[in-house]
Order: sequence, then C-alpha cells, then structure tokens
Amino acid sequence: MFKFLLHALGFFLLITTELAHSADAIGFRETDIDKGGARPLHISIWYPTEDGAKAEIVGENRAFFGVPAIRDAKPVSTGRPLVVLSHGYSGSWRNLSWLAIDLVEQGYIVAAPDHPGTTTFNMDPVQAAKLWERPRDLSRVIDLLKGDSTLAGQVDAGRIVAIGHSLGGWTVTALAGARFDTKWFEKDCQAHTSPRACALKNELGLSRLEIDRDMMDPRVRAFVSLDLGLARGFTPESLATLRVPSLVIAAGIDIGGLPSRLETGYLADHLPEMFSTYVEIPDAMHFSFMGLCKPGAAALIEKEEPGNGVACRDGGTRNREAIHREVAYLVSGFLTKAIPAE
Repeated sequence: MFKFLLHALGFFLLITTELAHSADAIGFRETDIDKGGARPLHISIWYPTEDGAKAEIVGENRAFFGVPAIRDAKPVSTGRPLVVLSHGYSGSWRNLSWLAIDLVEQGYIVAAPDHPGTTTFNMDPVQAAKLWERPRDLSRVIDLLKGDSTLAGQVDAGRIVAIGHSLGGWTVTALAGARFDTKWFEKDCQAHTSPRACALKNELGLSRLEIDRDMMDPRVRAFVSLDLGLARGFTPESLATLRVPSLVIAAGIDIGGLPSRLETGYLADHLPEMFSTYVEIPDAMHFSFMGLCKPGAAALIEKEEPGNGVACRDGGTRNREAIHREVAYLVSGFLTKAIPAE
C-alpha cells in the first residue's frame, strides 16, 4: 500500500499532465426520489453545462460559504463519469459541495443525497437505525441518473465512483463490497473501544442483522473514503478481497472519538496493497473535509450548539481552503488512474 504524507505527492505528480479540465460551466439542480414514501431522498446534482446564464451561490447558510452554479441549466450532450457523494452523520449535501464543483470542472457529474435519519434535515431515529439503507441510497441515485439523462446528462456507466466523509466513508466502503459483521464489531468494541463509533451502536442499528447483508453495487468502479468512522465493523476478510480501487484519506489530528489509527488506519491495513492508496493529512482534523466556514462561524455554532464549534477548526497553520486544494488534487489524480477515459 502506498503510505505517504500529504506533502509527499510524487505519485500524483507523475499524472498531472493527464488531468483533463472541462471548459464547461457548472449546472445545478435539486430533485427527489420517492417523495412522501418510506425513504424519500432529496438529491442535489452538479453537472457540466454550456449554459451562459449567470451563476448563483447555492448551499450557503449563516456558518458556511456556498458554491457558484447555474441553477437548472441544460446539461451537455456528451456522456460523463458520475460521482456520488455521501455526507457524514448529521450532515447534508452541502458538506462536500466544494469538492463537487472541482470535479464538475473536470467533466464529472456529481450527485449527493441527504441520507434520511442521519442528515441535518431529517434526524428521525427510526431511519437512523437502518444504517444498511445508506449504501442503497447511493444505488438509488445511480439508478435515477442513469435512467434520466435530462437531469444531469448522459452517465458513462463504466466510470461511476463513490466518495464519502465520516459516516459517508463507511457508506461508500460498504457500497464497494466491504462486509459489516455485528458480532465482529461487538467483539472489537470490547477489545479496542473506538469511543464514538461504539457509542453509536444502538443509534445506528449496529447490532441488527440486516447490516450484515451484502451492500455492494458492482457499478461502482472506485471509491474514496475521507476520515471514515465505523471501519472496525468491516471484516478483515471482506476488505482483503476487495478489488475496487480506493483512495483512503485520514485526518492526522484526532478530535476525540474517531482516531485515525482505529478507523482509517484499520481500513488501510486490510485493503489490498495493489488496489488501495492511503494518505494521512498531518494538519487536517475530522471536519476539515467539510465546507469553508465564514468568519466568526465557530463562535456562532458554539453559541447555538455547544461543543460543535470544532466543525470550523483545523489543526495546523494552513487554512481549510489549502487543505481542500490538496484533497481535490489527490482525488483528481486518483480518479484519473482508477477510471481512465477510453
């Protein structure tokens, strides 16, 4: 396995010239699946467009900056690779929008659902306790975009990727074929105690046998995990036989509860070296992978939600924007090799 720190980027420097950046603008739309049904999904989609309309800022709130895009623009007519994004616990589609627009600028279609039960907009405990539905949410998004080219354009079915942060990292790893085992997770919690992960057992249904099922979607040709949680519930055997190319990124500074050595480190140790690349970003914290915070956002969040102001803090001298540039560079380089254009 390639183990190197963020500043040792020689591997990706070899392929910089291969990155093809699109000259298209960025379109954006929101849509829903099964609205009013048993598990409704709200989905945000970014995609290449030749529309010349003025962009607006989407996904902004009082604490986090949004990103520019042309709402409801017409997609380009040529087929493009698809990236599905999975947010973390209590997050939303907004969290990785900074990465979405970078990928669209390179020609990708990007789609992000709000996972019911574990999103800012829906913390229903009944839905939250069905963690096995999260990978299925992404499969439903893939079904939608493959079946309706009017939404974001034609999807190149041979170039579909999943990227997730935190609980989203768990989601995309399961989607790629890793198998969770409730008994293995319980035994590991007793032996190692990853504090935050083990505390979520009841909340996320981690003792229910449904989560032991196969959640793999064979259409996913590569995945990226950004400082995931619950990794230790995946069996070493299922990880060792996983042949889907992966980029596994860890935050070097532990904020408590999800130490990289017990989470991302576990994943990296068991994935096959031939198919997996591991990177630890020394000055990143768990929330460094979320969007850019506005000035004063940490204090604002802390006042309204004591203890959560950490969402706007990073661990070193670099700002979050610099960390984002490095992550986007790593992801772009990885995808260029993992799902090359024909």
